[in-house]
Amino acid sequence: MPPKSKSREAITAMALGRPFSPLPSGRKNEFFAPKIVTVIFGAFFLSSLAPNLPSTAANPTESTTTLPEVPSPSTAEILRHHHHPEASSSEAPTAETKIDVRLPKSIVPLKYVIRLQPLINGNFSIMGSVEITMKVLEPTQNVSLHMADIISKNETIKLKMSDDPSASPLKITEHKYDADREFYIAMLDQELVKDRKYVLSMNFEGYLNDQLKGFYRSQYTDKSGQKKMIATTQFQPTDARRAFPCFDEPALKAEFEIFIARQTNMSALSNMPRINTSLIPDQPGWVWDHFNSSVPMSTYLVAFVVSDFSHINSTANKNTLFRVWARQEAIDQAEYAKAIGPDVTTYFEDYFSIPFPLPKQDMIALPDFSAGAMENWGLITYRETALLYDPAVSSASNKQRVAAVVAHELAHQWFGDLVTPSWWTDLWLNEGFASYLENLGVDAVEPTWKMMEQFLVDDLHSVFALDCLESSHPISIPVGHPDEISAIFDKISYNKGASIIRMMNHFLSEPTLRQGLTNYLNHFKYKSAEQDDLWRFLTEQAHQDKNLPQDLTVKDIMDTWTLQMGYPLITVTVKGDGSAMLSQERFLCVKNENSTDTHDYRWWVPISFTSEDAMNFNDTRPSVWMNKTEATKTISSLPTSPDKWVIVNLQQTGYYKVNYDINNWQQIIRQLKADHTKIDVSNRAQILDDALDLARCGVLSYDVAMDVLSYLDKETEYVPWKTALNNLGYVKNMLSRTAAYGAFKRYLISLLEPLYKKVGFADNLNDPHLDQLIRVQAVSWMCSRKYKDCVSQAVSLFKRWMEQPDNKSIVSPNLKSTVYCAAIAEGGEAEWRFLWSQYLVSNVASEKATFMYALGCSKEVWILSKYLEDAFTAGGDIRKQDVSRVFLSIADNEHGQDFAWNYLRNNWKAINKYFGSGFSTPGRLVEYATSKFNSELMLQEMVRLRDANLDDLKSGKRTVDQSIERTKNNIAWMDAHYEDISKWLNNKGYDTL
Repeated sequence: MPPKSKSREAITAMALGRPFSPLPSGRKNEFFAPKIVTVIFGAFFLSSLAPNLPSTAANPTESTTTLPEVPSPSTAEILRHHHHPEASSSEAPTAETKIDVRLPKSIVPLKYVIRLQPLINGNFSIMGSVEITMKVLEPTQNVSLHMADIISKNETIKLKMSDDPSASPLKITEHKYDADREFYIAMLDQELVKDRKYVLSMNFEGYLNDQLKGFYRSQYTDKSGQKKMIATTQFQPTDARRAFPCFDEPALKAEFEIFIARQTNMSALSNMPRINTSLIPDQPGWVWDHFNSSVPMSTYLVAFVVSDFSHINSTANKNTLFRVWARQEAIDQAEYAKAIGPDVTTYFEDYFSIPFPLPKQDMIALPDFSAGAMENWGLITYRETALLYDPAVSSASNKQRVAAVVAHELAHQWFGDLVTPSWWTDLWLNEGFASYLENLGVDAVEPTWKMMEQFLVDDLHSVFALDCLESSHPISIPVGHPDEISAIFDKISYNKGASIIRMMNHFLSEPTLRQGLTNYLNHFKYKSAEQDDLWRFLTEQAHQDKNLPQDLTVKDIMDTWTLQMGYPLITVTVKGDGSAMLSQERFLCVKNENSTDTHDYRWWVPISFTSEDAMNFNDTRPSVWMNKTEATKTISSLPTSPDKWVIVNLQQTGYYKVNYDINNWQQIIRQLKADHTKIDVSNRAQILDDALDLARCGVLSYDVAMDVLSYLDKETEYVPWKTALNNLGYVKNMLSRTAAYGAFKRYLISLLEPLYKKVGFADNLNDPHLDQLIRVQAVSWMCSRKYKDCVSQAVSLFKRWMEQPDNKSIVSPNLKSTVYCAAIAEGGEAEWRFLWSQYLVSNVASEKATFMYALGCSKEVWILSKYLEDAFTAGGDIRKQDVSRVFLSIADNEHGQDFAWNYLRNNWKAINKYFGSGFSTPGRLVEYATSKFNSELMLQEMVRLRDANLDDLKSGKRTVDQSIERTKNNIAWMDAHYEDISKWLNNKGYDTL
């Protein structure tokens, strides 16, 4: 998930989560897989592709028979047996040579029959065949489909009319391959007839790659020390084509009938239930699993997994078989997911008034996975940290993450799977709705967690920090090349999408939104749609419910939020006559003379408000609208007087920030100090976030913003505290290498000390969930500021654990991250090696993640150097998916940040080669390494790195550009505010050593 200005634990949790999905970033097609099975085995495979497979028992006797490792044939051998057309250039297109990567619209697929035999325990080759039934929409003399990293056996490619299988195949005059577009093209000697159906069949060979995309391999070590292999898939957005030739665009839905060959000591899963299992002739120990034909769905949702995993069943949902799969040694950690999954599904069935359309739902935890999770229909794949939870060692935040990711992926089963965006331009419809609905799903099973309050700090405030950059982008943005598609899997699609949906829920009302969604889903089920289709159905329902004027549409309103980047700042000036003047303008992180922003944006803004004289924070429907033509608007007859406060944007349901005249700010501060509980908890978080952001960009003085913070000694709620600390984290980062840092550290300790003493260092796992989370914040921040009581207790606990390493209960799960980091920072090589040894033997992914981050807290640069080098070593003890977690921990460490940046610069080419095209990680590493940069020298280094490596950046370029803009803003902040902050700290007495 996208990084936020959060605590060490929270940053770690989000560094590798769903909105940060590392995705393909530039593709160089290979015409043959790096390793390929021998021709002899290929002959066995071809003989096993008979369409009528004999059925045996559903659960054949297990066997330990495995294939011997076979040598890979040479390129010459491959080319002797397989004809390949010459390739065009495989370099990713530049802006100047931009190409159209969309398939021709003359043919659509109706059904696929796919047979795949992955040699998991052999040389990782895949023997495959595909039959695609297609319908011709317009006469054409060629068939174009997607294919990448696959050997097409051109002599086996046949094209026949589906209604006359006895007829001779149509003649294919030429086989072409377009590497730039990843197209296979069969050129024909005659036109295909409009409205006729044809079947294209092909045998091919592929490869189980190690790039976590397409059909790939993963490895783990069982408790006996034996290495085990699995084969699994990740196709979103454009990698189904790496597993089988296909029409790899989301709108081109079809049915899928899948056969997977496996060894009898393993099991296979796919989207649909297994129909039968049959022996493979002449291949002892191998069987075919035949899965039922799917409902119509997009290629990116197809999935299959071959493993030796165990599973547990749940029957909580009467209509659907639920199973959770994991390594045998970790299956006991699947209980929580098994418990909540069916209940969340039942909730969404009720929310949408549409039953889950499939007979089963498998959820599987994978040792290696590039994304946080993937919503494959009926077979959801997860990172282990996103699905598995062990209450003995996993924290409350780990549990919350499992619940949120499970709910997110289950929401996709309707929004994204049942109805799919026609093209990736509307990715936000998928991810925005799932990100919003996940909170409702978790709230249904864990109501005390107050997820809609947490939404503010985890989603809304987080994306505000990105969307105020000039280098942001509209939520709905045209994309073409896979690099462009990968680049929009970011906070804008996820968090902003969720935030504007939440806003829409409040201005339309929840009943109207829900009914409109149900109508939309029923109309387009098993099809694809665009955002304007959704707007039409919501408008119809809103007009019917009289929740929107007849002359106003949802499209009128929402186009201003989806087709424009950024968001408005609403400035409120309260007048003495009971009226207020409102103005709107785009909010930018930093306004300076070098700004290149020329947009004159206006929005349809829902304005809700309350006042001290008539307090009502629950009526979040807009009292008035500012429309997109209004730069200013006057509200008359406010229920207030000049010496009373007004608060705009109730529960911060609108996607905008609010500034007030100085008198109104002073009245709000007065109320917070007198009795902060009179103001809704969500609005307290809003006031804190708005005040500190406004001060950061120079709209409000820091004197006022810091005065807002002064009430926190009485605050006990998690969300306002988390909001305040996130914002103060930015100031801390800016001052960390300045003379003012000591004074600021003393200020932070004075601010947090009352909370720390109230919640205490000792954890209580029986406390309410949010009480546990606020204790984590207090303890983490105080230990990070070297508060003596906190550090001494942390070091003492760690020492006791070193003396009793088998006693896992010495350190509370919630405090592990803080205790381990503090002990590693205060200790030396012995402490580091002890924690590393614990990392190696841990069987819980969330605990291993905690270890990885804490190991980066050392003050010894040589230790950090070795740790980072080990992380980037292929085949080591740190998985490729986890490398960025290690890098983030070192970059976040004041003793390691320079080293992390220099390592990145000096090893850029090697790092890109290590990750390959399956990750966008290198761009993220730049973001992590430079988050505290605030000098011209640092900026110049960043620009040089970007300009010298444009070809390597691909989908990560926008992330790097945003990091450069943030650094420019940081420099501007230092110029504008450093002296003021230093003066304020001195005047308050914090500058005394």
